Amino acid sequence: MERNKLFQVFVPTCWLFGEGQLNHLHEQALPGKKALIIISNGKSTRANGYLSRTKEQLAQSGVATSVFDKIQPNPLKETVMEGAAFVKAQDADFIVALGGGSVIDSAKAIGYGLTNEGDVWDYYTGKAPQACMPIGTVLTIAAAGSEMSNASIITNENGWLKRGAYSPYAYCKFAVMNPELTYTLPAYQTASGCTDIIVHSLERFFTKPDVKQLNLTDGIAETLIKNVMRNVKAALKKPDDYDARAEIMWSGTLSHNDITGDRTLGDWACHQLEHELGGMFDIAHGAGLAAVWGSWARYVMPVNPARFAQLAVNVFGIPYTAGAEEKIALEGIEAMEAFFKSIDMPTKISDMDIHLTDEQIKELAYKCSFNNTRTIGGFKALNIDDMEKIYQMAK
Repeated sequence: MERNKLFQVFVPTCWLFGEGQLNHLHEQALPGKKALIIISNGKSTRANGYLSRTKEQLAQSGVATSVFDKIQPNPLKETVMEGAAFVKAQDADFIVALGGGSVIDSAKAIGYGLTNEGDVWDYYTGKAPQACMPIGTVLTIAAAGSEMSNASIITNENGWLKRGAYSPYAYCKFAVMNPELTYTLPAYQTASGCTDIIVHSLERFFTKPDVKQLNLTDGIAETLIKNVMRNVKAALKKPDDYDARAEIMWSGTLSHNDITGDRTLGDWACHQLEHELGGMFDIAHGAGLAAVWGSWARYVMPVNPARFAQLAVNVFGIPYTAGAEEKIALEGIEAMEAFFKSIDMPTKISDMDIHLTDEQIKELAYKCSFNNTRTIGGFKALNIDDMEKIYQMAK
């Protein structure tokens, strides 16, 4: 059995974490003298003063700025291309992503498009990027962990395909993580973000069959999940609870930088299943994950009930009884779904007012399987038929 002693962690990002850290951005060694600030197409970044504060900090460092404000919650390739053209027109030499995962992922995609030949979509369908324009981020949403990961996810309107690119060139040069910038998030966005954080560690927890995690790694993942479950309820009750917001933000970062497990040894089927839902229906990523997780878990659990039982015992405190692993595992899955419901997250796709037809399920599975050319999942390899069954269970 391969033991998880061969994992790699590469995190070259400078972290500025804590209250008031945005005020210290001007003290950092920045990667250029002309920044394009990328923000969402909503109003909150301007209305809350985050944009003006970021521009002021960069100005103190002698950095000129321009702003691109068209990023959607599920960023589109067309918008990425428009952003890349805008960067060229402004002659910017680095990008500052001011927002959450969608904005950061878009910044990475724009960075790829400016520094690699060909169509940027090539790098989301298997071609390896050879460079990326320098990127920094000022985080306003704790969820995706993009501030500390090598991942970027965008959607191609031609077929509504949601795909990811992964490259060491995509790591941010700096990440300003100011927990109080998340006070103004709507409750649904807070809950959806925390669900994404939890599932990032769950994807790593359910490893490939020949991998046994270090006990310490398991313990970090289990503690992080419990930490988010506890603090999301505190943040929903009192949105300006600094301690809760700080715990959530740091958990989001750690959950997606391989501290809770090497991503290459994990499962990731839920993310793949959700990407197709997000591409087809433009839903919040965390909500989509919550909607499919329980069905995925019940479908794959028989492969290794003991692993699910460990989660049930260590995260939810369900008593352990030797020989009853499958029963304990099912109780743990039910407990996770009960938690999702407690923060108003869906546990079925229909909870999002989406009523899948059989034809849509076949289309989702076909796209998720890359036209029936691949399987997904590390814990259990899922083919196109398995994907259809899980979508049916989850609908």
